[in-house]
Amino acid sequence: MKKFKIEDTVILLIDHQEGTINFSANRAHEVIISRARTLARLAKGLNIPVVLTSSQEDLQQGPLLKDLQEILPVQFAERVKRDGITNAWDDENFRNAVYKAADGKKNIVMAGLTNDVCIVWPAIDMQEEGFDVQVVIDGGGSPTEIAEDVARKTWEAQGVRTTTISQFISEIIGSWASPEGEIAKPIVIEEVYSLLFK
Repeated sequence: MKKFKIEDTVILLIDHQEGTINFSANRAHEVIISRARTLARLAKGLNIPVVLTSSQEDLQQGPLLKDLQEILPVQFAERVKRDGITNAWDDENFRNAVYKAADGKKNIVMAGLTNDVCIVWPAIDMQEEGFDVQVVIDGGGSPTEIAEDVARKTWEAQGVRTTTISQFISEIIGSWASPEGEIAKPIVIEEVYSLLFK
């Protein structure tokens, strides 16, 4: 298994919207938001390219979470607003934005809402186009555990890896004592582990 590194990775945050989060019932919303915030803060702190996208913000999906605007104001302003296309990879503007951000990088880490609709298909399509893809499963959710289990099995059957926020971070930094680890450590403590002690 090839391990991802900071310098060869791109982060995609898909449809973390005020409405779409309500489509997830199998995972606490605060967990999903904390993981999205963690990925956004890591991208900013470690200078990892990141692309944001949303779908039909003027309908029930709603606007992207304000947290993403606060953490990544430039990427938020440049977000790809899809007009209802469920597979973001089918959207030419999103695809172009990913290729531009990647600039030759082949490792993709993605999270979003919902895993059973908005993550499974672009993850598979990107894997088939030569990217190595990981899904941060706790950075999103699905309407039911059955839906998520089927989605996970579907993408894994096509070579997409499933990861969690802590596993992904430990993979790319390698050591908490490294300069990168020193950047990541407070983010993980504030965004992930603080939820354990509430």
